[in-house]
Amino acid sequence: MLRRVVVPVASPLFRYASTQRRPFRLTRVQAAVGISAITMLAVGVGGLMLDAGTHFWLERRLRRSKTTSIDPEWGWELEAENWTGDPRQGGTDPALGRQGRKAVRSAWFSEHSPEKYGPLDDDEAASNGATNVVDAVLLRTELCLRSAIAVAEQPEVAGKLHPNTLPDLLMKRAAILERLGPSHLVESRAQYDRVFRLLGGEGLQAARIAVKMGDINQRLGEGPDALAWWARAIQLVDDKEAGTKVPELPLVLPSPPAAQRILFAALVSTSAAYAMARQLSQAQKIEEGALNLLRSIRTPDTLASVSPPQALHSLSLLHRSAILSLHLAEVLHAQRAPVAECVTRLQAAAASSERVAYALVGTYVQDSDQLAPSAEEPLLGRYSKNHYLEKPASNLLRDARRSAADTWNLLGELTERMGPSHRRLALDYYTRAVGWAGKPNKEGGMERTDSTLEDDWMLIWRNYTRMKQAA
Repeated sequence: MLRRVVVPVASPLFRYASTQRRPFRLTRVQAAVGISAITMLAVGVGGLMLDAGTHFWLERRLRRSKTTSIDPEWGWELEAENWTGDPRQGGTDPALGRQGRKAVRSAWFSEHSPEKYGPLDDDEAASNGATNVVDAVLLRTELCLRSAIAVAEQPEVAGKLHPNTLPDLLMKRAAILERLGPSHLVESRAQYDRVFRLLGGEGLQAARIAVKMGDINQRLGEGPDALAWWARAIQLVDDKEAGTKVPELPLVLPSPPAAQRILFAALVSTSAAYAMARQLSQAQKIEEGALNLLRSIRTPDTLASVSPPQALHSLSLLHRSAILSLHLAEVLHAQRAPVAECVTRLQAAAASSERVAYALVGTYVQDSDQLAPSAEEPLLGRYSKNHYLEKPASNLLRDARRSAADTWNLLGELTERMGPSHRRLALDYYTRAVGWAGKPNKEGGMERTDSTLEDDWMLIWRNYTRMKQAA
């Protein structure tokens, strides 16, 4: 007879106690997966916060300081670094939306902090024709600007934009394309031409664009078109109807300071174009007439006694006079004028260029043997801390250093041709040219500054080393 075996069933309390005695344990694989997930989440959140924080900082950086004001009389708002939106407030145009504003900020960051942006990858660089680091940085900036322009051109966005936004973006892209070299000049010209049409072909900003159009046409070898654009710029600042296709000196100097700067920019370009085309008599007429106009402008007794905008205006015109004197000396030499007259013109040009550069960094020439100020010496705070003046002042300092170096180098070449007895003086001139074009390196030698073109530096350094060995 079979027995019934009764198996005791554990009570719920007993089962609960059993689970407590055997706690849940993570395996090594589970722990690794969990840590990886938490790490990825933290990195993702941190990246988003960093990106948002960076663009928040960039937006603040692009905005005008409330304490920064500018006297509209001097017209520096036309030449200030404006990216989009109201030039009085700065920043990016809210109508661009998140994507468009981010593209504008990325373009600014790429241009101003290329060392923090990282290089383009090989495929991206090759597809855009980048041949060196500088090209890669410019191409990245151009790509960002192109993206912002695409957003600005969307029908639902275009009607909400500030009137300056699209012209600002197009001018920025045109300037970047111009710096990228000959293969991008046609596209750069198209962008400038579009801005000119957006502005209705009127006003001082249109006159500035006309000068740019002339410069690009000259680089493309289209001389008659270049002259026509410079003539148009002069007519715009002189409030005349479009007429002649050849630049002519105005009978009366325009009164707005911005118009004066545009006028002399056009005249400098015109004189260089005539000289390069071997039309020496026309070049001389423009140069002498422009210098006479410059002499008619009253200059302040001291730069410290006037406002920063007025001081920068005076320095800009002084630099234009230096360039015109340099051009005139070259034209006179080509026409076989006396060497002494050419030397006098070049010395005046060199002195003016040096005065501009020294004034912008706040140092002065102590004696005739003093070289250029350090290439790392910053702009005076009255210019660098003003959002409207920082960009034009920086460009002026760069151009003044270049013109000083070029002029001293030409003086050296001209003096060297006067015979062996002048070698010591020629070496002095070449030494000053090196001082303006170069800077000391870690090895104790000299290397070119960032503002000096590679070809110019090679020519100056070759002349200096050759004469030093011969002296």
